[in-house]
Amino acid sequence: MATEVAAAGPSARLPSSPARRDFYWLRSFVAGGVAGCCAKTTIAPLDRVKILLQAHNHHYKHLGVLSTLCAVPKKEGYLGFYRGNGAMMIRIFPYGAIQFTAFSQYKKMIKKKLGISGHVHRLMAGSMAGITAVICTYPLDMVRARLAFQVKGDHKYTGIIHAFKTIYTKEGGMQGFYRGLMPTVVGMAPYAGFSFFTFGTLKSVGLAQAPTLLGTPSLDNPDVLVLKTHVNLLCGGIAGAIAQTISYPLDVTRRRMQLGAVLPDSEKCLTMVQTLKYVYGNHGIRGGLYRGLSLNYIRCIPSQAVAFTTYELMKQFLHLN
Repeated sequence: MATEVAAAGPSARLPSSPARRDFYWLRSFVAGGVAGCCAKTTIAPLDRVKILLQAHNHHYKHLGVLSTLCAVPKKEGYLGFYRGNGAMMIRIFPYGAIQFTAFSQYKKMIKKKLGISGHVHRLMAGSMAGITAVICTYPLDMVRARLAFQVKGDHKYTGIIHAFKTIYTKEGGMQGFYRGLMPTVVGMAPYAGFSFFTFGTLKSVGLAQAPTLLGTPSLDNPDVLVLKTHVNLLCGGIAGAIAQTISYPLDVTRRRMQLGAVLPDSEKCLTMVQTLKYVYGNHGIRGGLYRGLSLNYIRCIPSQAVAFTTYELMKQFLHLN
């Protein structure tokens, strides 16, 4: 997700003692986690609709994005937009925290060990950070997808705990929580990588070419120049759109594999290749592999506005610059 591309390297003023460095890690974790939670809560209704459309929920399979947005509150009430959001919050806080922090550490490691810097090491570090965060939080994403796919009056799971227990007992133990992990990892590498790459490039070029127009001094460290809020929004939106377009078919594959046990065609979607072939063969490119993509583009602007603004404010509030 492009919201995670704003991770910055260690501040020049960062104290050198181990205790202070550990505390910096903690503050970085909190900043990334809070930013992710705020952004995801803001776009939760759009995320719910995306999952319903991606996996062709039988209650909404004949509807488009706008029609589904209107149909959900009529059928399930406005709280229906936030079905599964509790599991998402439990997942997104560590996800955002891990990815922000991992990106910074991977970037330093790649530069030190391999001697690679500039845009290439940003691309590599972003991909590695995204994969790390996904693997660490995937079971929570699985549960969240199952809960979000449910429709009022047609429940298989009563809540987060019940979903965990049911998946564990009926779908092969821990293995059941990692269904669809491969397309997620394969899709996350270009998604996170290009998100970091695009945003980082736009940010560095923008601040270098037009610092007065695009930048503003950080509140906690006037020596550090940060992007203005509306510029953060624009750069993040562009990065998210590019990364999402590249990786979206794998996102569709991941969702269908995650929802396998609750879909009637689950036996045809057991592996990544099988799922890609099935979706393409039955629904084509526009109606299958890229179904719901327009909704993802609509999600970019509010998601980036909230995520980048929150993260920048948290960085200044927690003295991370």
